[in-house]
Amino acid sequence: MKKFIAILAALTVAASAFAGSWADGQYFAQEDEFAGNGWKYNVTLTVENGRITEAKWNGTNVAGGPDKKTVSKAGNYPMVERGGAQSDWHVQAEKAEAYLLRTQDPTRISYKDDEGHTDAISGVSIHVIEFFSLAEKALESGPVARGRYQDGYYQAEESQFAGSGWKYFAQYTVVNGTVVQVNWNGINKDGGDTKKVASKAGNYPMVERGGGQSDWHVQAAIVEDYFLANPGRAPRFTDDGHTDAIAGASVSVESIFKLADEALRRR
Repeated sequence: MKKFIAILAALTVAASAFAGSWADGQYFAQEDEFAGNGWKYNVTLTVENGRITEAKWNGTNVAGGPDKKTVSKAGNYPMVERGGAQSDWHVQAEKAEAYLLRTQDPTRISYKDDEGHTDAISGVSIHVIEFFSLAEKALESGPVARGRYQDGYYQAEESQFAGSGWKYFAQYTVVNGTVVQVNWNGINKDGGDTKKVASKAGNYPMVERGGGQSDWHVQAAIVEDYFLANPGRAPRFTDDGHTDAIAGASVSVESIFKLADEALRRR
């Protein structure tokens, strides 16, 4: 019995070693790719006096529009009515957030299947592994530097479709005043998939038919990374919106920077 208690104590110490060792500030992490349902999750944490005092689990959609919590609160993600869930997504997400605030450790959660569902949180039937994995990733990455914008989710889109049939839009996530996530994409005048989805599916073959160095979604990711690494500093553009400043990007890129000015100004 004493041996069992000693082992249990050791495990408890190991499990709690992750908690309470962070610098004060705000932390952020997001998934690398949009899932098949179009959503990409992100987590924002606030740490004060070494403790997590606020946790936000949310998502952005590949097709643009409001963040997932806003969509759910507006009744436009009807998990209860159509899917038979016990409560809407934002309600269950808030329960997962509250669990993390109680435990102070994103590794103190057990899953009952490979999809990441858990029995540890009462009232939560959605898979939560994304939330806790991203919370762990955020804490390991360190606080986000303070920037000049107001925190929140912002979106802007071009006013007209171009001759190519595409109209660009971009979403920007701001944490601690810094743009930490950008989703640059396009919609077509004839409807259908967004430009990223079409490109990934091979239905926008820039390489095979246009001689591009890589497909549009690949270059878009390079441009997004450049944008995040150079906040508020747009490169020089040619008259048609191209630039030599971003290695690996031969597409017109000016729209992502113009849309940022529109979405983030006065924020």
